Amino acid sequence: MKNTKIRGLIILIVFLGIIFFIAPMFVKNLPAFWAEKSNSLKLGLDLQGGSQIMLEVDYSELKLDDKAKKEAVKTALEIIRNRIDQFGVAEPSILPVGENRIIVQLPGLKDPSRAKELIGKTALLEFKLLADEDQTKNVFDILNKYLEENIENYPYIKSMDFIEIDDEDDDEVDVLEDEEVATDSTETDIINSEIFTDLVTRDDGYPGLPYKHIESYKKLIKDPAFLKQVPAGLQLTLGKEDKEDRFAAREFFILKERTVLSGKNLKKSFVRVGSQQSMDPKTAGKPYVSLEFDKKGSKKFENITGQNINKRLAIVLDDIVYSAPVINDKIKGGQAQITGGAFTMEQTQDLVIVLNAGNLPAPVNIIEERTVGPTLGSDSIKAGTNAALYGMIAVVLFMIIYYGLSGFIADIALIVNIGFILAVLTMLEAALTMPGIAGMILTIGMAVDANVLIFERIREEMKVGKTVRSAVNAGFDRATITILDANITTLITAIVLYQFGTGPIKGFAVTLSIGIIGSMFASIIMVKAIFDGFITNQNRTKLSI
Repeated sequence: MKNTKIRGLIILIVFLGIIFFIAPMFVKNLPAFWAEKSNSLKLGLDLQGGSQIMLEVDYSELKLDDKAKKEAVKTALEIIRNRIDQFGVAEPSILPVGENRIIVQLPGLKDPSRAKELIGKTALLEFKLLADEDQTKNVFDILNKYLEENIENYPYIKSMDFIEIDDEDDDEVDVLEDEEVATDSTETDIINSEIFTDLVTRDDGYPGLPYKHIESYKKLIKDPAFLKQVPAGLQLTLGKEDKEDRFAAREFFILKERTVLSGKNLKKSFVRVGSQQSMDPKTAGKPYVSLEFDKKGSKKFENITGQNINKRLAIVLDDIVYSAPVINDKIKGGQAQITGGAFTMEQTQDLVIVLNAGNLPAPVNIIEERTVGPTLGSDSIKAGTNAALYGMIAVVLFMIIYYGLSGFIADIALIVNIGFILAVLTMLEAALTMPGIAGMILTIGMAVDANVLIFERIREEMKVGKTVRSAVNAGFDRATITILDANITTLITAIVLYQFGTGPIKGFAVTLSIGIIGSMFASIIMVKAIFDGFITNQNRTKLSI
């Protein structure tokens, strides 16, 4: 870090990142783009309260090899995640534990019975045709007209940014028995009449429900009066969420309600990669999904594909559309392909898991459940916050008393390190847990440890008669190796804890790892930059250390 320009750029980028991610915790009225792309810090189950359910995939009575067992767990995980997402729990945690267990944490949910009922249902895999062009246009016309006439019943829609309302005050004069009576009435006129169309259309005009509209859409389709407007035989549904970009728009579909083929008729689906020499550009060198139906399903699939060439067939799991390929030809023999063109290998594998989820290869049993009350969470937050605050005050005072102005600079590094931890936790969408707070408290002590080594080394250099500049440079150069050794060994320990630990131990390891990295940045790079600027600007003969 001897190149001051590069060092200054790194410090600037880190500071901007910290401000970007922690500002939403303290500032409410942020610009829309900032508020949407930034996530407030999430609290774990032990701090927020909620429910935790431990599940076990039971394949003890089934003859499955190791690969099939892994697939059974992955399938169950996908089904549970899909169901919990529809359940509407904010920031759930669904993670595999060990070989055949899955832990589901539902912060804020106090009634686990509803979640258990949802998780325990059999996955519903269906194949449905998309509505034709005329039906789709008719649905949009009906829903647009309904919302325009009943907008007052949907304040969360009325307040959205694409709604244009013209409020005019008209004075109407009625003459009753030769007496003028002035009545003031306010008319609300909707300027745009395509409210539902705008709701499910991206800002750039392409089809897709924008992220900022998703919550309003979910409220709308739960309203019985609105659902009555959807013509019989049709249903509204969304495409699956993009795992790589949770803020991406989701596809919107209008399907025919009738299930033309169910998951019961699907024997198996596989991931295939087309040959580079293939004449079909859709499969040449690209991953695709191969389907195999049973005898009854093969006949149904042949009839469906023969009667609906050039139409789209949606693959639906629990009312979420995972894919909607076009039927190119009549397909015989019970063998079919789903070619996405732009499918990645990971997307193809996910789709296979979804398709195979129609028939679970092994049952899933609930082996443990517990509920954490909000009182325990608030008490934990208060105790942890107080511990961190008192510890930080003690460290800050000690550094100022013992090292003077240099101690004050180290205290600045400590505060930056705390901000760095919170920003990275927010950026990674990791939840802050009670063990995580313990990791932060440990980091507070470790954050100044590096500066203690540096300052003591500078003191020794100054005692042998070196100038302030030479002593500072020598102190940082000679102490840095020791600091790196100590922090890297601690970081390795934290990584091992994360790799082999579970639950609370992982939370502690994550916070500790982030704190170590932030500590090295703040104590070595940032403090050295402050010392360089402080000494370079003035020809100092003494240093408060």
